[in-house]
This record gives sequence, structure tokens and C-alpha cells, in this order.
Amino acid sequence: MEQFTVEPVGYVVGGRVKPTDDHWGGTEAIIRIDSTRFPVESTKNLDTFSHLEIIFHFHLTDQNDLNRGARSPRDNPEWPEVGVFGHRHMRRQNWLGVSRCKLLKVDGLDIYVQDLDAVDGSPVIDIKPWFKEMGPRGEVSQPSWVSEMLGKYY
Repeated sequence: MEQFTVEPVGYVVGGRVKPTDDHWGGTEAIIRIDSTRFPVESTKNLDTFSHLEIIFHFHLTDQNDLNRGARSPRDNPEWPEVGVFGHRHMRRQNWLGVSRCKLLKVDGLDIYVQDLDAVDGSPVIDIKPWFKEMGPRGEVSQPSWVSEMLGKYY
């Protein structure tokens, strides 16, 4: 298997200090881009977008808590077992999370966001503007347990 090294482009500052399963709505944080590697121009016109897609590292997750098989979401026996690739939880092979959040403002290399479900200190791997054309095309379907589980996420 090919391996590669990833260097964070920045870090999350503020917001939540520990990961939780629910109530991320309204959480505000800053994504602080590494000023030793990126000039201020790297955020030029980023503020013309309403939302961003953030790829980050789940740096607080116990790396011994990895299940490559199947388990019930949130260990709830009322929900069916789902394979690791049917989950979006933090117990992932490469410990990467993806979050779509609202862009509040850009101040130099500080990007102010809302509803980012990464915690203070999380290494940010990449920042991408959300293009509505890159969203799902066609009908979207999912099992009913997903809506039940995420009813209080935001």
C-alpha cells in the first residue's frame, strides 16, 4: 500500500474543546492558516463563498479504538450494524474528518466559521470552498436511522 505524508495547512482555534456526538449548531471557531507557509493572498476572495468544506485530523481520538468491521452507530443496539465505510464517526483508518461549515468572515489568514464539527487544536488538512455543483446529483437516499441519529447534531 502506498503511504504519504500530510502536513496541516493550519489549525482550529476556539470552538469546542472536546468532541461530542450532538449539538454542534452555532459553534463558532477560527481556522488559522500557517503563516510560515502561506501568504495572505492564499485566502483572496475566499469570502465570496458562503460555505467551506474542511478536511481535518481527528487528533483526540484514541487510536486503539479502531474497528475496521461493522458495528451499530453510536453502539445503539436499536440501529443495524454498519460497516466502517457506512459511518462518518471519528474512529477511522486515517483519522480524517470532513465538515461542511458556514463561512462567517476572512481576516488575513484567519477564517471564521460556524458549525464546524472539529475541535480546538484540530489539524486542518485542507480547505475547499463549497460549490453547489459539486453536491449530490439526483435523488439522495439513506437509511432511516441516520436521520434519527442526527436529529440533534446541529
